Amino acid sequence: MIEQLKPGLPRKWLLLFSGIIWSGTGIMLNFFALRWMVEFNLSQIIFVITAGILLGSAIARFGFSMVANKNIKRILAYTGHVCAFAFQEWKSYVLIAVMMTIGLFMRTTELIPKFLLAPLYMGIGFALFLASFLYYQSFFREPAK
Repeated sequence: MIEQLKPGLPRKWLLLFSGIIWSGTGIMLNFFALRWMVEFNLSQIIFVITAGILLGSAIARFGFSMVANKNIKRILAYTGHVCAFAFQEWKSYVLIAVMMTIGLFMRTTELIPKFLLAPLYMGIGFALFLASFLYYQSFFREPAK
């Protein structure tokens, strides 16, 4: 009975779903940073955007692209319908929960000034957004079944 309740997708559509999740999360993190920047002066805004793009490019290249490629390889190895949440390894969900908790703590406690937090959020958001295109690329390469 549990198998019938599991939200299943063909692997091609799981690739698209994964890309949308990664893109959406990246956009959300950038909106946090942009919302904070209304209080910054011009030089701070330039710093945040520059640091965010540089940090995000590095994170995408040396971190998230490797994770995305690993996930894509695993998704392509599946046959039939796959649980919609199988785009990440189960261990990754623990890491995501820890990162969300730390992010919530940093946003709400004001221990780290938003001027320093914004480039981090923008960097991670930009990296997720960039890496999401690996999923889209695989989606368009995968034949329909």
